[in-house]
Order: sequence, then structure tokens, then C-alpha cells
Amino acid sequence: MEKKNVKKGMSTGAVVGIGATVAALGAAAYILFGPDGKKNKKAIKGWSIKMKGEIIEKLEQAKEITEPVYHKIIDEVSAKYAKVKNIDAKDVELAVAEVKKHWKTMVKDAAPKKKAKAKAKK
Repeated sequence: MEKKNVKKGMSTGAVVGIGATVAALGAAAYILFGPDGKKNKKAIKGWSIKMKGEIIEKLEQAKEITEPVYHKIIDEVSAKYAKVKNIDAKDVELAVAEVKKHWKTMVKDAAPKKKAKAKAKK
């Protein structure tokens, strides 16, 4: 008699949403607590925290996050801050460059960990 395995779990949309959230939070954590964390914390200004928060919100709303989508979201949000009079355009460029360079780290952190397979003895 065969048993049917019925998998109960989350929908694809839920998994993608969780993955996006993990990626966004991973990026924020890496910026603040990574190897350059102390330097980054000193350099962060109020507007940049707000900008990064808006980027995280848009990433969470995105249905699928790919590198082009990631960069597009960052560019859209940063364009708004580049127009503000009391924010230096160079500071905006530095903040954007900092966030964009973490794409590979986020993908690596969000990827499911592979379990080591035990070698079968013959």
C-alpha cells in the first residue's frame, strides 16, 4: 500500500515575500553591522536612513526581486532625494553606491542553505 505524501506549506508568493524581506533586512544589517559598520554608522544621516527605509518597503512590495529590479528601485527612490535642496548630490550618490554593492551579499544570505549530503557507503 502506497502512502501519498501531501506537502503542506507556503505558497510561492509567500516564499518570495519572505525572501524579499530577508534580503532587504540582510542588506540593512550588513550596512550597519558588517565589516565597515562603525564607519557606516557615523556616516549615516537621517535622510539616508529614511531613503533606505523606503527602498526596503519597495523591495518588500515587489513580486520578484532580480538585480535589475533591485537597481531600478534604488534609482527611483534616490532620484527623489537627489532633488532635495539641503541634501548634497554626492552624499546621495555615495549612499546609492553603498546599497547597490550589497546585491551579491543579499542573494547569498537569502539563498537556502544546502545540507551536506552523507556519502553512501558501498
